[in-house]
Amino acid sequence: MAAVDVLMPKMGESITEGTVLVWHKKPGDPVELDETLLEIGTDKVDTEIPSPSGGIVAEILVEEGATVDVGTLIARIEDPQPDGSSRAPAPAAPDPVAPEPSAIEAAPVVDASSSTTVDIIMPKMGESITEGTVIAWYKEVGDAVALDETVLEIGTDKVDTEVPSPAAGTLEEVLVEMGATVEVGTPLARIAIGKAAATSAPVPAPAAPTPAYVPQEEPTAGDTVEAPTRHLRDGRFLTPLVRTIAQKEGVTTKELESIRGTGSRGRIGKKDLLKYLQDRRSPQPPPPVPTPTRTPAKPAPAPAPKAAPAGAREEVIEMDRLRQLVAHHMTLSRKTSAHVTSFAEVDATNLVRLRESNKHRFLKRDGVKLTYTPFLVYAAVEALRDHPMLNASVDGTRIILKKDFHVGIAVNIAKTGLIVPVIRHAGRQRVAGLAHTAHDLAQRARSGDLQPDDLQGGTFSITNLGSLGSIMGTPIILQPQVAILATGAIIKRPVVVEDPALGDVIAIRHMMYLSLSYDHRIIDGAMGISFLRKFVEVVENFDPNGEV
Repeated sequence: MAAVDVLMPKMGESITEGTVLVWHKKPGDPVELDETLLEIGTDKVDTEIPSPSGGIVAEILVEEGATVDVGTLIARIEDPQPDGSSRAPAPAAPDPVAPEPSAIEAAPVVDASSSTTVDIIMPKMGESITEGTVIAWYKEVGDAVALDETVLEIGTDKVDTEVPSPAAGTLEEVLVEMGATVEVGTPLARIAIGKAAATSAPVPAPAAPTPAYVPQEEPTAGDTVEAPTRHLRDGRFLTPLVRTIAQKEGVTTKELESIRGTGSRGRIGKKDLLKYLQDRRSPQPPPPVPTPTRTPAKPAPAPAPKAAPAGAREEVIEMDRLRQLVAHHMTLSRKTSAHVTSFAEVDATNLVRLRESNKHRFLKRDGVKLTYTPFLVYAAVEALRDHPMLNASVDGTRIILKKDFHVGIAVNIAKTGLIVPVIRHAGRQRVAGLAHTAHDLAQRARSGDLQPDDLQGGTFSITNLGSLGSIMGTPIILQPQVAILATGAIIKRPVVVEDPALGDVIAIRHMMYLSLSYDHRIIDGAMGISFLRKFVEVVENFDPNGEV
């Protein structure tokens, strides 16, 4: 029997430990490859951990409720070998640089002294996701691969994720071509390690001499990528391989930001950077010298004017993957739901005063900025409690009412579009808790660290158009939901208000427009407008002197 070790995985750059929440298997239980073995929790997220191998759970080394460091051995699985042989578990490798959080976790520790191979498997990206598409390969057959170095990028209809190598060695075989969609658990590639890597790696042909590197300009202090960051200022993620090449070649951050990547969301790949370096090293050809022509004795007749060629003042831009997904989902929603939009106006003066009186204290106490989003989510949940039909979905002729309130919040991702992470169980949280959850989701959305489960299971959505400066809009429903609320910019303007002592007076108030798009198949106008009235009531009755 060969032992496969299960380690406490690293769930993010700043996370150094995790807590075992529950074991789904006990010693002696059979377990399949990628079957859920346990759940772990951090201060950011709870995650199911799949088994790195099929076999029998031989030993559980960390009890439920215990918190241990990343890399700690937490269980051991006996993997039956055809020859009945056994091997001792290899010592745990030192904690590597953290890769982007992904579903590839708890990789087996491999004995590199033996001749063997390790498969890279299509990971399970979420509870309801059964397949994924290979978007890009960052390595070619014969390339050396370090432990946790990015090998390829896969995508689903929710999110794109980089897949790190489960072992150090040589990429021996690519089993799935770029653009192919395969089921979870399908082998994608094979890594040769130990002696196998030495014998299987092809011997490269002698490379042609390359011109000496001459920088175009002297990098300014702090501009060279000496300690590469994971993201550029425009939000694009840099893979570990790209960061390493940039550091080695002295490519500045300014230069990286000028490169137009061909990857998802404009991401710079290995080929993009190498092409940039090749172009930078190659001397530019001198401009062509015009050849003098003999002037004819008799001028030729002027040619008839020609129409400008089609597209002479046009530029063709290919949609990136995110924009293609948005286009698909929005078009599908228009074809699926009978969209109706109703509008309302809310006096948000109490809300503005409540936030202003709490924002500095909240930031100092909790370390999180207090935005309007948690207040709007809270008000929406209160309105949904009275109007459960808006927290539903449609399945043919059946209406499925959702008992939990999972509210999606639209987050703007640089120039590439919107993404809608979900605040799960929003009905169980007060404003302070919603503020923390919304902040965490927004930060991870913009840094590309969201997991697929963060984008699934929403029952109602809110898009804050006001954060972009718009006062009103007609949002499109996010399927399979049946309603979405858009909140406009909060603007001070004079309005007529009723004063108990003076009667009608003109006052300066903070006003906001609301837009509710809903599915007319199951929601009538009266119900949609009633929802808006309840939302308005909650917002206008916030205590301006309250504490968050």
